[in-house]
Amino acid sequence: MVPLDFKSLHTIPDSHEWNKSTVVDDPNTIEPIPVVDLNDPNAVSLIRHSCEKWGVILIINHGVPMDIVKELELQTYELFSLPSETKARALRSEGSLFGYGLHRVAPFFPKLLWSEGFTMSGSPMEHAAKLWPHQPDQLTNFCAVMEEYQKEMKKLSGKLMELMLESLGLTLEDVEWFKPKNGTDRAQSMLQLNSYPTCPDPDRAMGLAPHTDSSILTILHQSISGGLQIHEDGIGWIPVHSVPGSLVVNVGDFLHILSNGQYKSPYHRAIVNNTHHRISVAFFYVPPSDVKNGPLKKLIDDDHPPLYTPVTWAEYLQKKSYLDVKPKQAY
Repeated sequence: MVPLDFKSLHTIPDSHEWNKSTVVDDPNTIEPIPVVDLNDPNAVSLIRHSCEKWGVILIINHGVPMDIVKELELQTYELFSLPSETKARALRSEGSLFGYGLHRVAPFFPKLLWSEGFTMSGSPMEHAAKLWPHQPDQLTNFCAVMEEYQKEMKKLSGKLMELMLESLGLTLEDVEWFKPKNGTDRAQSMLQLNSYPTCPDPDRAMGLAPHTDSSILTILHQSISGGLQIHEDGIGWIPVHSVPGSLVVNVGDFLHILSNGQYKSPYHRAIVNNTHHRISVAFFYVPPSDVKNGPLKKLIDDDHPPLYTPVTWAEYLQKKSYLDVKPKQAY
């Protein structure tokens, strides 16, 4: 399905109309989501606290050059500013994860989303060439920026994986498919560009429907206008405010499983607004599709039995898609 031409709409069609929900943004009511400086000697303990309580961390001094992040934003806006008929040339084929189209969670909800996306793994050349067939310089620049950003994200993912495991009293060697000895691992990754155009009535629309990520971890860059929210039981929806120079790290379902439920995989969503065209870029760090992952052995004992059955990423996706539920309910 091709996303709507949102620029041409002055009202929300019934197909995209959602019910309004309550958002809690009172510092006297909720503890703020921590901003963790990765150079802080206490970073590991701060990561543990945030992963246990929220499942979300804001990180600074992460090592990703800000000029690369700025170029990423520019190229993302460049893509989504193209005419609808141009973007449709790169529409995902049926059954494919890559190219232009609706967000992957969209089919699981009765109402459509006020957003559009473009997904890649590695070079986006195959689909990007359909967007700029007669602009070789723009095509080259777009692909170069996306590939460079993915390289930075892979490095950062390895660093975060090490810190998160350390916060659980573990090392990379406790994850069988991770091979730090030769500097590589078998993890997979995807990059998702998201566009949330301005909306005439944002209280009745949804940018990204509530869900958890099926990754190990997700690293998100969101534009300064923000829009990401997490759900806290007994409280409601809580904004994850954008902090200049920071990146948002979400615990994914598979880190929730590996940690035997110690770390939350947060239920989250993205809202829209009527003043700013918001973009975000999500890097999904996922396990090898054919390796069974369960709670790590060192986290299991008589007092802490395994909460989850080992499962491959491919099996998990199939089951989660079928049930459309949170990870703790999936098996």
